[in-house]
Amino acid sequence: MAFSAAELQKRHELEGAPDPFPSLSGPVGPVPVAPSRSRQAPHDKLDTGSQEHFPSLSPSTAAPTQTQAATSAWSVRPRIKPSGVTESFILQDIDLSSAGKDGRPMTLSEVTRGITQRYKVKIEASTNHRKETTFYLKSESQKDLDKAKDALAAICSPVVTLIVQAPASTIPFIIGARGATLKQIREDTGARVDVPPRDGLTLTRSNATLPTNGTTPSASGTTTPLVIEQDEQEATIPVTIRGARPHVEEARLRINEIIASRTSNTTQKIREVPPHILPFLSDRRPAIEAAAEGRYVETSFDAAAREITVTGEREGVIRVVEAIKSTVGGLETVLTSASINFPKRQHRLLTGTAAEDILLERKCVVIVPEPEDSGEAVMVWGVSEDLPHGLAAVLSKANSVYIHEFPLPGPIQTSKNILTYILRVNFTEVLTTAHPGLGVFTPPPAMWDSATTLNLELSGDKNVVDEAIRQTSELIGKLNGATKDINVDWAVHKFISHRNAERLKQLQGKYNVLVFFPPESLEQSSLLLVYDPTSPSASPSPLDKSKNLDDVANAVLGMAKEAENITSQLIPVERKWHSAVFGKFGAALNAITDEDKSLSVKSGADAGEATEDFILIKGFPTEVDRATAAIRDAVEKAIEDSFCIEFSINQAYVGRVVGAGGSQINKIRDSLGVEIHFEQEPELFKEPSKKKKEKEKTPQMSRVKITGRKENAEEAKKHILGQVEQYADETSEVLKIPRQYHPSLIGQNGKYVTRMEDRYGVKITFPREATEWEGKTRESLAPDEVLVKGGKKGVAGAKAELLDALEFEKENDHTITFTVPARAIARILGKGGANIKEIKDNTGAQIDVDKSSEIEAVITVRGNKQGIKEAQALILEVANTVPEETTVEMTIENRFHRSLIGAGGQGLKDLIARCGGPTDSKLQAGLIRFPRQGENSEDVRIRGEPKLVQKIKAELEAAVASLRDRVVLGVDVPAAQHRALIGRGGQHLNELQKKYSVMVQFPGSRSYFQGGEPENAEALADADPANVVRVSGPRSAAEKAIEELKSHIKEPAPELVTAVITVPAKYHHAVTQQGNIFRTLRSFGAHVEHSNVPTKAAIPTPPPDAASARIDETGEDEEGIQWHVVENYSDSEEGDTEWTMKARDQEGLERARQIIEEAIEHAKTMTHVGFLTMPDRSLFPRIVGSRGANVSRLRSETGADITVSREDNSIVIAGTEEAVKAAKEAILAIKNGGPGKSGRD
Repeated sequence: MAFSAAELQKRHELEGAPDPFPSLSGPVGPVPVAPSRSRQAPHDKLDTGSQEHFPSLSPSTAAPTQTQAATSAWSVRPRIKPSGVTESFILQDIDLSSAGKDGRPMTLSEVTRGITQRYKVKIEASTNHRKETTFYLKSESQKDLDKAKDALAAICSPVVTLIVQAPASTIPFIIGARGATLKQIREDTGARVDVPPRDGLTLTRSNATLPTNGTTPSASGTTTPLVIEQDEQEATIPVTIRGARPHVEEARLRINEIIASRTSNTTQKIREVPPHILPFLSDRRPAIEAAAEGRYVETSFDAAAREITVTGEREGVIRVVEAIKSTVGGLETVLTSASINFPKRQHRLLTGTAAEDILLERKCVVIVPEPEDSGEAVMVWGVSEDLPHGLAAVLSKANSVYIHEFPLPGPIQTSKNILTYILRVNFTEVLTTAHPGLGVFTPPPAMWDSATTLNLELSGDKNVVDEAIRQTSELIGKLNGATKDINVDWAVHKFISHRNAERLKQLQGKYNVLVFFPPESLEQSSLLLVYDPTSPSASPSPLDKSKNLDDVANAVLGMAKEAENITSQLIPVERKWHSAVFGKFGAALNAITDEDKSLSVKSGADAGEATEDFILIKGFPTEVDRATAAIRDAVEKAIEDSFCIEFSINQAYVGRVVGAGGSQINKIRDSLGVEIHFEQEPELFKEPSKKKKEKEKTPQMSRVKITGRKENAEEAKKHILGQVEQYADETSEVLKIPRQYHPSLIGQNGKYVTRMEDRYGVKITFPREATEWEGKTRESLAPDEVLVKGGKKGVAGAKAELLDALEFEKENDHTITFTVPARAIARILGKGGANIKEIKDNTGAQIDVDKSSEIEAVITVRGNKQGIKEAQALILEVANTVPEETTVEMTIENRFHRSLIGAGGQGLKDLIARCGGPTDSKLQAGLIRFPRQGENSEDVRIRGEPKLVQKIKAELEAAVASLRDRVVLGVDVPAAQHRALIGRGGQHLNELQKKYSVMVQFPGSRSYFQGGEPENAEALADADPANVVRVSGPRSAAEKAIEELKSHIKEPAPELVTAVITVPAKYHHAVTQQGNIFRTLRSFGAHVEHSNVPTKAAIPTPPPDAASARIDETGEDEEGIQWHVVENYSDSEEGDTEWTMKARDQEGLERARQIIEEAIEHAKTMTHVGFLTMPDRSLFPRIVGSRGANVSRLRSETGADITVSREDNSIVIAGTEEAVKAAKEAILAIKNGGPGKSGRD
């Protein structure tokens, strides 16, 4: 039933039966998720050292056990004497062969003497005929005696290793809370006890679904079926104990005691418990567990899974499960419910601690719909007496906090982009940190696809929420038009983000755009690009945002295209071997992938497979191949020696199976990764033959043992038995094949013939003199004979393939050889051999190129007649397109090389261009070759078209002649003016050098001292060396360049005149006019320095309720326009700032003073500030006018300062109250289509 809020406030009680299961332990606490023997108080601090909540799992003294505690093999009651403590014990089979240092043997007397000196005890020892040694120990303290006893046992007893198979359910009890029980066993016994980690185990369980013996009726008359699952079988875990024999035995007994007390345990899970019943069951946990009647039982509640797990002694578990079933049935008969509708934003106020408080205080359970559910009904469950109070508590909680829904701007994809950015940059945490007490909630991702609008929910005190709304609005405004989503296959996201991490960082720095990749587990193909609104360099222009987003999108799509060659490899690997691949915390996987984060390795369901027995690798082909090989190696190593198979073969065939030098058997070992051993079977294992002839027929057998992976071992067995079968039925055949075809059939290094031998399991022998390839047999064959030897089937197959290959060679054994100019080889081959490969593919011919000669290259083409003819024609066609070349060498002194080459080779590039050569740097390469640095040569080679070569040679000769007539002159130029003469990026310097064909070197350049001392060095003796600029080149050109340099030298600037003027701090921003006043002052040659700059804003901030102040003076309904006027300077900084003015002369200084004083007087008149907010920005062009004409006119007419925002829809007007109002009226007139008169007389 559903009630309105008014009805619920009026309703005081509901009809219903009393609760037959009253609370047995007070208020109900939150449902715990961890097992506990008793219910924990809701608000008590969890005591992790409590034996009740974290039992040590050692046998309880209160619970009697049938197994008595075992004592060690040597412990007896100590004999206490007044003079000290004594004790004796017996050890058997003492082993002192490696008890000494570095494993050397020791005597018993040496052992006792050492322990006596170390622990201050007296020791006597005696050995009987049964090799039992009795030790008598005496000490002043029990502590020293115990230490000495342990030391004797550890040294004298042999070290043994024992494995105890413990049921999986007993492992927690063996370990104990925080390892306390296991640690105690180690300390008490001195033995090392190791339990394998949980992540390295694979436990096998068998779950059986048990009937519930009926169903429980609900209050509505329906029934709620409970599903109960029970673990019927339990896996065992090996617990390894290592140490001295007595210590190991004592530890084994201690562990067996724990196992014996726990092996009768079982576990049952009760599933599909109604969600409104589960909290009430948690409150009744003590009464439910009491049904076990003293038997050990643990219960744990999982509210999310709607299940209860009961673990403990079998009989106790059965009783507790029955008690739970009975309790569920009773609760469903007495509980009733009421529903109340709240907006979805208020639902979150009724979950978590709020729901726990209602359950604790009002004994009612609150069930809210899932976030994905569109329903708004909240269900309240309880008995009739408690339900009214529970409903009142729900109303109170739901209305306890102010909540504001902040809609994100649309369309919906834009809303998703903005919400994604907010979540990825943790803006919600920024808000909650900046505004204590604020709650920020975002829609769950599951709702994004189905939602038409997305909202942020802000909750808390209203003032705090309003401040958060303002901060959020600022961010949303900056994000307007600043997001873009692009579609890139999710499979390449990881490779883009890791392989191109540096490029993405560079894109962010250049374009101010952030790239967000979705989590890999979501497998989403959408990438989010955001123009970073928090960056100091962010531009408010929508055009800049759009352009930068498009540029980055294109760059990312280019990266995705580069990743198109990503491949994947699915490797079948049994689940039990996955640990060998991944390792603990991924250590083994990091070693396999070499920590390459662009390589993705997944297993089982994560890889999209139905079973766990697969590993999927994704990445670039080379990395995938390397990782695949590494994973297979790791798995092979992990399963090595895991399977062994044995069988017998005739010893007569062992030699051939093994092969010469073990070649055949090693091939099997290497290919299958198995170990193979041969052993001759002894005669005594064979049945004796009664007849001599029968004995002679009985073959001698050898035993074959294969160890390795099961399928590989079986494959090796199959292969060996197949070989034996072939040898038993072996035949041979001689083929007549002309000698000239033998090399082609054999292949390079026997490649082709070896492949046929492996395929058919035969031996193929060619005559030795036919080729350098050596056969492995010594049959005498004619030059045109080939011997094929092996099984009948294999010989027939090899024969057929050899004869087919012979026919193919006869058909395609045509060869043609011709030459082409060596200069054409590069174009014939093409980039990366692309051209020659295309010719081969189109003609089917084999092409070999001999490039040993620098003049001509020899090309050999092999194939069928038509193919070689076409290949030759195509090659010659390409060769004929290469122009004729000539080579000329000339001698140029080394001292001129650098000048001719120029900076970065620019001199040679310009020289080639002047001669009519190519301008492309790739085509210029190789035309002119100077000796490399370090080569002792003056020869310069020019290679290319004859005409171009002659022009370049003549140009070089002219340049060298000019360099030989070169002089170096110096000129005194003040160092302070060097930068101006060089120009930005060396522009002025390059122009000067190009104009006069000279080299100008300023002090500090790398080549400053390379041209030698200036000829006029004596004339510059009094000049500062830092001022001397060197000019090298032809004398007349150098002198002209020096004259031009001198013409650009400026006289020293006169000293500036200064003055100080005081500006009130509150007028600072108004006087500066956003920096305009400083530009005005610079026009008079003056500039200003401030003593300090006010930190507060230039204009006051409009109050939060400014939105409610509508324009209604005219009586018209101006929909969407907002207006508010506040006093200026009300919150400005007090005090003064000093402005220091500097000018070239007194006249400029006085003019600057006058401008600043006028600006101060104008600022005093700006007593009010008006904020005019328009519906949108579409009216702003009309208001501003062409190049700001309207705004300039209104400023002149009204005397008010008008600022039109570039970021939002607001216009700020500052001036006197009358001027502000007049400017507002004029702007509205322009908006309504009028001329925009100011309205002033």
